[in-house]
Amino acid sequence: MDNARAAALAVLTSVEQGAFSNLKLNHVLKKAHLPRLEAALATELTYGTLQRRNTIDWMLTPYLKRDLGRLDAWVRNLLRMSVYQLVYLDRIPDHAVVHEAVELAKSWGNPGISGFVNGTLRNFLRFPDRRQIPAGLSPVARLSLQHSHPEWLVRRWLEQYGEAATEAMCRENNRPPAQSIRVNRLKTSRDGLLQLLRDNCPGNVQPSPVSVSGIRYEGTLSLAQTRWHEEGWFTIQDESAQLVTEILDPQPGMRILDACAAPGGKTTHLAEWMCDQGRIVAWDVRLHKVKLIRQAARRLGLTSIEVRQQDARLGAQSGEAPFDAVLLDAPCSGLGVIRRRPDLKWSRKESDIQQLVQLQRELLAGVAPLVRPGGLLVYSTCTIEQAENEENVAWFLANHRQFELDQDCPHPLCENGQVRILPHQFHSDGFFIARMRKKA
Repeated sequence: MDNARAAALAVLTSVEQGAFSNLKLNHVLKKAHLPRLEAALATELTYGTLQRRNTIDWMLTPYLKRDLGRLDAWVRNLLRMSVYQLVYLDRIPDHAVVHEAVELAKSWGNPGISGFVNGTLRNFLRFPDRRQIPAGLSPVARLSLQHSHPEWLVRRWLEQYGEAATEAMCRENNRPPAQSIRVNRLKTSRDGLLQLLRDNCPGNVQPSPVSVSGIRYEGTLSLAQTRWHEEGWFTIQDESAQLVTEILDPQPGMRILDACAAPGGKTTHLAEWMCDQGRIVAWDVRLHKVKLIRQAARRLGLTSIEVRQQDARLGAQSGEAPFDAVLLDAPCSGLGVIRRRPDLKWSRKESDIQQLVQLQRELLAGVAPLVRPGGLLVYSTCTIEQAENEENVAWFLANHRQFELDQDCPHPLCENGQVRILPHQFHSDGFFIARMRKKA
């Protein structure tokens, strides 16, 4: 794999076959050993093509004599990636896009395929009027086509948030996210890490406007590949996710349960916030995920974390005494992290949501007995779907009268014990957090 376009095409084709875009991209880039700028281009082509896939497919259709879905996956994604460059990347000349696409087609297929690709892209450039989005569409159809989101998702957001907020979220989901990290304050301060990164990393480094431990980096260097990450100076974590620990606000000496802990980002943040003093029990139902939590704790030098394989739905059978606080960062639809995982738009189905709601309610009921009287239960998700968030909390409180929303939560973003962040508000992931207290 000798260039950015070949790497991106390999990832896009694998994603259609079920791979996760972020994991597959990381794997391909490590294997390809591309120069930094080439790796950055491969990343942009991968995520940009996935972000705009719906719109690109609509634009391509008038120029094809056969159904796009009947093409080989790699040919389909080569055309998509090329159209993404022609429409959305002004810095790459049109002739260069077509030439590189033809060369890729030759290396991946045969002369007939390269001729098909060449003819399709040249017609795309020759007749731009065929791909103009028509006027008079319904709000669902317009937003879906213009901002490349599935219609079922746009419809749900319109019902929950209205047209202005829905369009703002769709637009934000198509913008490249900054790299977000969380400083390990047991090793350095945020100001110290800010200065270190500004001195050594090309690009823009700024403190997070959301999290007191967060830093944003916009540049071509992969922070996850640096020695500072390897040595445990920071963790890759979105700023909205960092708020979970701030809302829970654990104190040194507390006993805390992180009930769905993998891969360990929030577990380790809890330990750092507590100065690694106290006891944190971290559960996950999957053994390979349990190993990830242990690895994260070891990299950061944390010793207060005890990791165990456990299904949180059966928490009452674990033999654990009640905890001062329980964190349930529940499995969810992930619809708040589309900026970082654009393939979620196309892999997630509307029917998934109700299945996840059922699982989330089982988890809430499973961990409720593990909160001591007067203790805290914090429920969080990385989705903006109200059925998984506010409606789940309302259901839980109606069925567990010994709990109530904590009106005394001191965090400035917390209102009536809850925090909801939409992607466009802070240019961070969409997130939901509820802080509940068990009555003494």
